[in-house]
Amino acid sequence: MATNRDIGTRLYSEAIKIFEAGTKSALPYHSVKKALKRRGKTLVVGGREYPIRGRIFAVGAGKASALMAKAAEEALGDALTAGLVVVKYGHKAKGVRKIELAEGAHPLPDANGAAATKRLVKLVESAGEDDIVIGLFSGGGSALLAAPYPGISLKQKIATTDLLLRCGADIGELNAVRKHISMVKGGQLARLVRPAKLINLLLSDVIGDRLDVIASGPAVPDLSDFKMAWRVVEKYKLVKKLPLAVRQRLRQGAAGKIADTPKKGEALFRGVKNLVIGSNTIALESAAATAKCLGYKLELIRRPMMGEAGEYAKKFLQRALRGAKKKKPYCLIAGGETTVTVTGKGKGGRNQEFALAVLRQLAGRQGVLVFSAGTDGTDGPTDAAGAAAWSGLLEKALKRGLDPDPYLANNDSYNFFRQAGGLYKSGPTGTNVMDLAMVLIR
Repeated sequence: MATNRDIGTRLYSEAIKIFEAGTKSALPYHSVKKALKRRGKTLVVGGREYPIRGRIFAVGAGKASALMAKAAEEALGDALTAGLVVVKYGHKAKGVRKIELAEGAHPLPDANGAAATKRLVKLVESAGEDDIVIGLFSGGGSALLAAPYPGISLKQKIATTDLLLRCGADIGELNAVRKHISMVKGGQLARLVRPAKLINLLLSDVIGDRLDVIASGPAVPDLSDFKMAWRVVEKYKLVKKLPLAVRQRLRQGAAGKIADTPKKGEALFRGVKNLVIGSNTIALESAAATAKCLGYKLELIRRPMMGEAGEYAKKFLQRALRGAKKKKPYCLIAGGETTVTVTGKGKGGRNQEFALAVLRQLAGRQGVLVFSAGTDGTDGPTDAAGAAAWSGLLEKALKRGLDPDPYLANNDSYNFFRQAGGLYKSGPTGTNVMDLAMVLIR
């Protein structure tokens, strides 16, 4: 008879196979190659033709944008004049020559990202009426495309972003504020590109593939406004915590004293095309197909997972345990992006917190494994993509004197799994379409 350890090891191995199938299906290189083609003096994007009359520039930002740049460079050939894409440290791609790959920090911006954004802005402002700018944006672009509004320093923008991340604001709330202290987010890049045509290829890392949320919608009419941004500040009681310059700008904007970000119907969007070429849904479907091939009876949650990581994980596990009573082997799988309200001083990410939150509930449940990871290969400010939890791991941890509860209370999931085992380290995957979570039961 297989031991608890053997079952856990097998399930962990299968979870990784399922997860990797999902990430591979959303690799940006293949997605761009499929969407972007050049036929002589004609550019074909998503089946639509654009005559090439002038220069072509490629710009972008995001954790998956390096491979997007590689594919775009190959597709455009000598028609490409120049380009600049800002990527996260360690996420560069080899073989990219004409497009500069500049590195910056994520999830908090840094000076390198800000300097690269300045060069990117200068490049697009040089585009003329006959030119085409290809935008290559993926998740992470909000932090990497860093251009604080005049009067707001990079340090103040970093402090604002950090406050929003720590208080548990979701991506929509976070972006509502970031757009209104930026020079490029919330449709403002489209203004800088004019009068050139702007064609954006987007790898979606947001629920519902909302164009205004992906990388903070640099070339999309902004659905948020100053009033919404100020409501976020009040909701999380950040009024007195925000840097003075940020607080003053948002307050003045909410009072109607400052012009808002570009909205739907404005003329500047007439020459703009946005096309989603990859998403969490694509990754989810591929992961589900692989689970079936491994012999699992599958239950796929199509509604995106969201909310507090720990709370969602507990409900997710209970749903799986109920489902497995009728059919085994059983796999419950979902995609999306949860959040973590940070109250401790530990190190971790939402996927690791997801796994740690249910570890205690797995006591004595042999043949049950919970796994959650980020498709980009990173989870918060750690070198892990996520983590797995099963009863054998809990037993091992308790024997070594590792109690999961204090680690959970301190938001220190990384250091718990680092000592107990269960961390999943894939390294940068080259894509970024949110997270995949699953429960496997044999």
